[in-house]
Amino acid sequence: MALFVDVILPLPLDSLFTYTVQDNPDDVKQGCRVIVQFGKRKYYTAIVVNVYEGEPKEGIKEIISVLDREPIVFSTQLEFWNWVSSYYMCSIGDVYKAALPSALKLESETLIAKIDGFEKKSEFTPTELKVYYALPDNEAVKISELEKQLKISNIIPYVKSLVDKGAIEISEDIRNNYISKKRNVISLAKDFSERELHLFIDILQRAKKQQQLLMEFLRIREEASDIKLFSIDKKELSDKTGIASAIIDALVDRKILKQTQEEISRFNYGQANPEASNTLNAHQQEAYNKIQSLFNNKSVVLLHGVTSSGKTEIYIRMIAEAIARGQQVLYLLPEIALTTQITERLKSVFGNKLSVYHSKFNDNERAETWTTLVSQGEGRVVLGARSAIFLPFSDLSLIIVDEEHESSYKQQDPAPRYNARNAAIVLANIHKCKVLLGTATPSVETYYNARNGKFGLVTLTKRHDEIELPEIVPVNTKELKRRKQMKSVLSPPLIDKMKIAFSDGKQAILFQNRRGFAPLIECKVCSWTKYCDHCDVSLTYHKGQGVMVCHYCGATYRIPDVCPNCETPTLDVVGYGTERIAEEVGEVFPDASIARMDLDTTRTKRAYEHIISDFESGKTNVLIGTQMVSKGLDFDNVTVVGILNADGLLNYPDFRAHEKAFQLMTQVSGRAGRKNARGLVLLQTANPQHPIIKDVVNNDYENFYDTQIAERQLFRYPPFYRLISVVLKARDERVLEEASRHFAQILRESFGENVLGPTKPPVARVQSLYIRNILLKVEIQASPQKVRDAIKYYKEYLFSQPDFKSVLIQFDVDPLV
Repeated sequence: MALFVDVILPLPLDSLFTYTVQDNPDDVKQGCRVIVQFGKRKYYTAIVVNVYEGEPKEGIKEIISVLDREPIVFSTQLEFWNWVSSYYMCSIGDVYKAALPSALKLESETLIAKIDGFEKKSEFTPTELKVYYALPDNEAVKISELEKQLKISNIIPYVKSLVDKGAIEISEDIRNNYISKKRNVISLAKDFSERELHLFIDILQRAKKQQQLLMEFLRIREEASDIKLFSIDKKELSDKTGIASAIIDALVDRKILKQTQEEISRFNYGQANPEASNTLNAHQQEAYNKIQSLFNNKSVVLLHGVTSSGKTEIYIRMIAEAIARGQQVLYLLPEIALTTQITERLKSVFGNKLSVYHSKFNDNERAETWTTLVSQGEGRVVLGARSAIFLPFSDLSLIIVDEEHESSYKQQDPAPRYNARNAAIVLANIHKCKVLLGTATPSVETYYNARNGKFGLVTLTKRHDEIELPEIVPVNTKELKRRKQMKSVLSPPLIDKMKIAFSDGKQAILFQNRRGFAPLIECKVCSWTKYCDHCDVSLTYHKGQGVMVCHYCGATYRIPDVCPNCETPTLDVVGYGTERIAEEVGEVFPDASIARMDLDTTRTKRAYEHIISDFESGKTNVLIGTQMVSKGLDFDNVTVVGILNADGLLNYPDFRAHEKAFQLMTQVSGRAGRKNARGLVLLQTANPQHPIIKDVVNNDYENFYDTQIAERQLFRYPPFYRLISVVLKARDERVLEEASRHFAQILRESFGENVLGPTKPPVARVQSLYIRNILLKVEIQASPQKVRDAIKYYKEYLFSQPDFKSVLIQFDVDPLV
């Protein structure tokens, strides 16, 4: 009998691939990484899914090597990966690539070399001889280099034959990207006697600095609990004694001290301190008790609490209880900026029981969090953005999804295009644990499930310390413009309130959901506007960089001196982005310190921390941002919030536009007056009578929900129907048009009038690929598996036609737009 393994490769392929195991079969386990050859010259790190015995078969390759003694991927994760692959209609390889940190996916270059002392016992073919004699005597070379040198298109079979004959060996030069963090540790070179130590001090009479260092080292050692095993960090020793590290090196050279390297964690959050958590007030305690009661018969509970009602304190209480039981908690947040602020709060309570995981951490930091969970698995809380759902949990008892309504939980590109909130509920079902969804503005689908009894529902209607919700005042910009009082994007009432706030030592937040300086540059004479060469979208002007940027493909363009169309120097900016608003605020308030929080200013991990800490400490007077500033940030000193263009949120061709507008405006408003005094929100709009504006002003979520749910039912949208967006792309627009029409036509054979399209999206070309969209509405009662099988069948049928092989098809299940 032979031993086989089925593995997942980090490639967009649906299948598992089978390999044989010849050496050390006991080392291969489900969830371990192995190096395998796939294709002629490619080597990949694969994850073992199945291990089994069977009759020997020809043509099945052997694994090259086993990288792990114990699994680094658990069976519960593999079950979850399979669900993500199936539900979101992507390959299992796509899920593997998204789940595992890059540092745990190794790179390899295959080297081959002659074996010393080889004695030829069988004949070589002419090509084998050619390969063997092309190898240098004492050096390993890459197979790819040998292929180029000998001009043999497929050299692998000859290399394998020479390996089998014992003439050459494969040296797999594996470069492991994961580098553990280490520190230099100083200890005595050996267990010296007291007499020997005194002798060293006498010998060092002429080297006063070395003598002083040794005496200080021995003094510190005497104060340690275990003298024999005492060691100290090299930098700490230098700091404590005030003596340079070169003097330490001199004592190491003399063999009195020794220096070793010790692996340490990149994350040191200190000791846990449960006393640092706040006592729940009466409203919070009541909500907490109700959540616990509902968890007796509900797996998912929605905590609908107004902004600043203290939902985080309830989360901390529940996390502390889980950790006390030795269990794990996953705390999901939608935005990295938010994890920056919450991290400080959780560190003070849970210390090194806290792990943080998101994309702004480098590969080694993410790999360390992964390996810590695999090796330790003790009760701890993991705080992370959406990708944290893929971590290796062994005893998960609670998943908290804070700001559950946020669109940031939905992955867009590349696949898998999962929604972390929905996926977290499935993950919890696999682990048999509970899910707590928290928000001030629930998504329509979540609130529908709560109102209909699928989820438990708990409400918190009072702010912490009984602070009133902010006063929201609409500012009629249309009327102000008619009176010629709007000289910039800042209305006179907003400027007046900001002046009062600054004079009282308070702060302001301004919200504009567009980054850059201006959305476009336009010619005043002929209305020429520059579009991206690769995408059908106008360019955004970034004044600080002095360029025009495409926000779809990232291409940058020089700003012309004159209009290329009419050759007149009449180019001007149109509209406002965060960069331009910051400039105008600076002109109106020259003494104010201004910060921006948008994609341009938060590209690094530390950028978030600096912006937030400066605003928290009062170094910054005004924070201007995109939707990043709406997501649960907690600032004590903000009394004024300005929503600069509410109409831009409402007037968008999307069935969720009003839902997103209500959520954004309510959440941004909630940043005002969180401590000590009631806040003020100035909501600039040309249409103060719009129903959504009225609901925001009145903080009337129930009325907003009732209106939206009625429209959703009437027009067959979620939660009454599921949506699957089919995106077709091709370089040839004519081929794409024909393929999309044909695909929509064959889909209608099964789904009838529930197939909408094909349509051109607002941006119909991105990165030189033309785009067409087909939207499929599926009855909620329909079998998801049968729907997916039918769509895949039609996809294969489309690709069976030679004209359409160049077309790319992507599926987005439960799209947000």
